[in-house]
Amino acid sequence: MADFGFNEHHQNEVINYMRFARSKRVLRLKTIDSCFEELKDSRLVEETFTVDEVKEMLDGLQVVVRGEVEVELINTAHTNVLLLRQLFSQAEKFYLRLQTDISELENRELLEQVAEFEKTDFKTASKLNQELSKPKLAPLNEAGVSELLNKEIARLQEENDKLKSRLRVLESQAMSALDEKTKAERALKDLQQIQGEQQEISSLEDTVAALKEDYERSLSANAASQKDLKENLISSKHELLRVQEQLALAEKELDKKFQQTAAYRNMKEILTKKNEQIKEIRKRLQRYEPNE
Repeated sequence: MADFGFNEHHQNEVINYMRFARSKRVLRLKTIDSCFEELKDSRLVEETFTVDEVKEMLDGLQVVVRGEVEVELINTAHTNVLLLRQLFSQAEKFYLRLQTDISELENRELLEQVAEFEKTDFKTASKLNQELSKPKLAPLNEAGVSELLNKEIARLQEENDKLKSRLRVLESQAMSALDEKTKAERALKDLQQIQGEQQEISSLEDTVAALKEDYERSLSANAASQKDLKENLISSKHELLRVQEQLALAEKELDKKFQQTAAYRNMKEILTKKNEQIKEIRKRLQRYEPNE
């Protein structure tokens, strides 16, 4: 018996599929045979045919046979797709991932083993396991599947642990990045504040420089003004001294002229007499009132 690595249950399923494929193949072959029989019955009624008539019959037969073979090949491909769909659906229920190798479908050695299996073991295996044949695939309940399932669960658990560890690392990195971002934002804010203060200081420096420049201009203007005032004052003092000197000279001149007049002499004599009278009166008073 050819060994394909199947257990008993799977081998029965393979036999069921091969039986199904063989029945479809036999049915299609019968259809093709009927095409030939129909041609014989409908067209081969005469003893001789021309070349054109033979060619016409063969062309018609070719079209019919080609159509039948094409329909069978398409149907076989679609049937295989449905079979794979059932297998994949059952595998997904147990979280299994099935993979196919298309290149193995043309492996001549394996194909010959399948042909040998069909010739030698098909009938015997079919009789021994007839009761297990069902139109649908039965659920997988073997211990091997449970072991595979446990391995898959363990693998998923390990992968989950790795993902959790990776997530913790990413969270730590994210928190570090968030802290760095916060520090950077705070540093940027401080820098902007410092820049604002520097701009304010620069503005104040410009204002102070402008005030200093105005003050220096004012000082320069005041110095010039004070110099002018001082010069004017000195000039005024000189003018005042000159005027006072002229006034003194004028007074002296006037006094000299006044002393030379008769009125001045008469007045001077009157004042002299009055002074003498006053002195006489004082002497009398001192005589009568010595204490006072």
